[in-house]
Amino acid sequence: MASASSFLSEDQFLCSICLDVFTEPVSIPCGHNFCKTCIAKHWEGKKQCHCPLCNKKFNKGLKLCVNTGFREVVENFTKHRVISENDVLAKPGEVPCDFCPGNKFKAYKTCLVCLASYCETHLEPHQRVAALNRHKLTDPVQNLENKICKKHNWILDLFCRNDLTCVCVLCTEHSSHDTVLLKEEYEKKKAQLEQKKVEVKAMIQERQKKVQEIKEVEDTKRKDKEEALANSVQVFSTLVASIQRSMAELVGVIEEKQQAAERQAKMLVKELEKEIDELQKSSTKLEKISRTEDQLQLINSFLSFSSSCPRTKNWSDISISGQRHAEDVRRALVKLEVTLTKEIKRASQEFRVCCGKILDEKTDMVKKTPHTVTDLETLPEGVKLDTIRQQYAVDMTFDPCTANDLLLFSEDLKQVQTSHIWWFADEVPHKFDRYTYVLGKKGFSEGRFYYEVQATRKTGWDLGVVRESTRGKRTLNPNPKNGVWIIRLRNNNKCTALNNSTVNLPLLKKPERVGVFVDYEKRLLSFYDADTATLIYSFTGCTFNERIYPFFSPGPPEDGIN
Repeated sequence: MASASSFLSEDQFLCSICLDVFTEPVSIPCGHNFCKTCIAKHWEGKKQCHCPLCNKKFNKGLKLCVNTGFREVVENFTKHRVISENDVLAKPGEVPCDFCPGNKFKAYKTCLVCLASYCETHLEPHQRVAALNRHKLTDPVQNLENKICKKHNWILDLFCRNDLTCVCVLCTEHSSHDTVLLKEEYEKKKAQLEQKKVEVKAMIQERQKKVQEIKEVEDTKRKDKEEALANSVQVFSTLVASIQRSMAELVGVIEEKQQAAERQAKMLVKELEKEIDELQKSSTKLEKISRTEDQLQLINSFLSFSSSCPRTKNWSDISISGQRHAEDVRRALVKLEVTLTKEIKRASQEFRVCCGKILDEKTDMVKKTPHTVTDLETLPEGVKLDTIRQQYAVDMTFDPCTANDLLLFSEDLKQVQTSHIWWFADEVPHKFDRYTYVLGKKGFSEGRFYYEVQATRKTGWDLGVVRESTRGKRTLNPNPKNGVWIIRLRNNNKCTALNNSTVNLPLLKKPERVGVFVDYEKRLLSFYDADTATLIYSFTGCTFNERIYPFFSPGPPEDGIN
């Protein structure tokens, strides 16, 4: 399309002083044009005026007037130059100008009255002519024919919310409907769309974060499993090796004593032939027993043999040697049994340590998962405790942060004892505070859980559970109203329950292991003698109301060691 620059040279509209398009152009007597400000500064301070181009001289008092005709020509040139520079060819998908011949320029506005789209050049009449200036212009509209009401030939600028369609102001059939400006509905829905995009993006990020967390947990569990397997193999390999050594020692003892008996039997004379025959039969049985690899079968077979061994005459040497033989074997068996017990206990503890993370996770699952078992109230006491121990036992450790400094803990935080020292306050020595206590590290706020406390060498202790709100208190008032449920042992045999009133508990013997069982939902706390599976005492109707923690007070040093 032709523009103003096609007919006029841009140099004709440039001031020779500032080299820019004229601003307020003035003409001097020689006929040259300059910006009014430029020529005034050029002549400022000079005795005589002269033209910067032809150097013609003028009087100092020359009055400068704006050439209004030329100024209009310059402004028109500037306007057409801007329009021409803004015109660009329409790209695919963009609205083209309806009046550009040949190559179409990109539409700048669409006239809703003329129902046509214009580039900046062809839009100029709408900006200049007063009648066209009143037309309604909008941003370029694609497929304008689809935006016109076919019935009334008017722009579809309203939106009917009832029928979800665009209508024009002349569509009276929608007058009773909820109609709004199409642009208003568009802005509203666009805002809702942006909000929805933000929400969806947040949901995506949240789920991506959850995926990452699950993958991290999965990796952690896999590492825990591999570590637990490796440590378990090492623990049980050590246990098997220890059992094999103990078994070899026992077999060695039996073999040694058997060989001694055989050497002694060869020295006997004819009068002992009958007894020699019986001893040879016994020797055959012992040999058979000694080759038994099953530990329990070997022990039972040998004990059966010892109990059924035929009696012989009182031959001094032989009877004494035989008795010494049996005692040595018994001692060897007892030693083997003690060794196996210690090794199995050590292996069990090491196994719990190396699989601690997995076991803790299982404990949490047991706590949170309801068990479909027979109602505990219908079970006999012994069976009930076995069921509780199997299904609800948790691994418990002490929390030193809740204890007095005078309590001493084992490295695994499973043992505690009182310190045999005096402490000073206000320059007066005080003995150990009887109510110094420690809480368990793990608390519970739902479900059932069971743990056992070993108190073999203690002649006095306090044991039970307390509310979380008691944590950090120096002393406690042992009463259920204060969130403290405990039983107390004193003087090795006097046991009481510190309920709303003190309840004496008759005991046949001091419990060595005390089992503590809590049913949070049924508000029940029970204490058992774990060795005899008998119930010591139960608190019922407990108002736990918050997280509860295991409680243990080891008592002063004179009440036992730990």
